[in-house]
Amino acid sequence: MMRAHTMGAAALAALLLVGCGDSDVQEVREWMTQVQRDTHPKVKPLPEPKDFIPYAYGAKEAVDPFSQNKLLGELAKAAAASTNPNQPDTRRPRELLETFPLDTMRMVGTMQKGGAGYALVQIDRALYQVRAGQRIGQNFGVVTRVTDDAVNIREVVQDAAGEWTERMAKLELQSKETGQ
Repeated sequence: MMRAHTMGAAALAALLLVGCGDSDVQEVREWMTQVQRDTHPKVKPLPEPKDFIPYAYGAKEAVDPFSQNKLLGELAKAAAASTNPNQPDTRRPRELLETFPLDTMRMVGTMQKGGAGYALVQIDRALYQVRAGQRIGQNFGVVTRVTDDAVNIREVVQDAAGEWTERMAKLELQSKETGQ
């Protein structure tokens, strides 16, 4: 019985191998060859390229569009035409403490002089007396109030649109132990 199964499996394998013959493949190859001969592709010709006319850019005569001077000039024109009440007077002479940024200043103490309160502000190694109404910082700052532990400052700065806006700043008393 085992032998009959083996013989049946061998006969089946032989039939399968006969089905894999080369007879149909030849017909397919002939058909492919005929289709290649009879098919003629139609490709549109490419259009003629346009004539390129170079543009002469006179960069040496033109103003650099990214120049800071150009931007500052435009901002100055806009500021002159503005009626914004916060706009600072840029023509007045600057005071000494307006040449330093606020982040370089440290409040180290206070004192009374002639009935008025003064804050002692240190910049580098120099010590300055600051009172209410005095100009301070590079952003058109004015000292609005001096207390025992802080100097309140009203600054006027330009926003991204070029409008002048107020902002408040403060110099707080720095403790000697921590330097803060």
